[in-house]
Amino acid sequence: MINGLLHALVLDERGGARPISNTDELHNWKPGQGKLWVHMDYSQTEVVTWLKNCDFLTDYELESLTADETRPRITSATNGHMLFLRGVNLNPAQSPEDMVSIRFFINEDIVITTRKRRLLSIQDILTSFSSNTGPCNISELVCAIAQKLTSRMQNVIDSLDETLDDFEEEIDEPSKPFDNQGLSQLRRQTIALKRYLRPQKEALSSMVNNHYPWLFDDDKAKLNETTNLLIRYLEELDSSIERAQIIQQTITNQVSEQLNQRMYVMSVVAALFLPLGFLTGLLGVNVGGIPGTESPYAFTLFVVFLIVLTGSIGIYFKNKKWL
Repeated sequence: MINGLLHALVLDERGGARPISNTDELHNWKPGQGKLWVHMDYSQTEVVTWLKNCDFLTDYELESLTADETRPRITSATNGHMLFLRGVNLNPAQSPEDMVSIRFFINEDIVITTRKRRLLSIQDILTSFSSNTGPCNISELVCAIAQKLTSRMQNVIDSLDETLDDFEEEIDEPSKPFDNQGLSQLRRQTIALKRYLRPQKEALSSMVNNHYPWLFDDDKAKLNETTNLLIRYLEELDSSIERAQIIQQTITNQVSEQLNQRMYVMSVVAALFLPLGFLTGLLGVNVGGIPGTESPYAFTLFVVFLIVLTGSIGIYFKNKKWL
């Protein structure tokens, strides 16, 4: 088989699928044999060669199908349509916001999907075939993949909301150090998810609102529900971004208030000791005529005077509600 060919299935139109076991059978496939789904890893050289030699794609379309970066969208192709979607990255030790791209070439007889990293949504579809509950045709297959990609975002969105709840609780506990780095990371994750979900919503809406020969009207209702679910996720992401901004602003205000309070205390202390510093500095000059130099009680009286002066200034500040 081709290195990088993950699976090639012929749909039996009853919820099951028959795998193609060798390369010759794949090359000799004809539309009359059933609807074909070919799933490939586009990072493999043999896959690119097979796609280049097949009769469905032009060079420009092949380049789009194997590009490193893609934006979710649906476009017309010479022999069908090309659809680009994204799913959350649920692979081990990976960040969910680093979304995995899956690319489709679709016409009435064949679906070619390519990806670089593993998608659990595809595994769900394969499992449904093994129990004869999978898609029966091209239309159902595309809609099922879109639905699986979208539904698996739920846990990631819920996790973001729960993390924001924890941050909001931390605000109410000033004694506990706040995780500013964690909040910044959450904001980056939210923005990265929104970056791909918004154009993906537009692509699915375009599929619902326009006519495609391979997309049946009965399946548009399912696709519309998937689109509405995606819209709700986008609204939750918008809400999460706003909540994160409010939390960040609250933390900034708290820090600013604490700093202002400390500066205020320092200013009051400086105001209390300003007259004392002036008087001690004045009497400390080394010139003649300083009063009390000959009296043994002068220092004691001067200290008592400073204490009374400080107390009087404190009472004045208290009456002015500066303390």
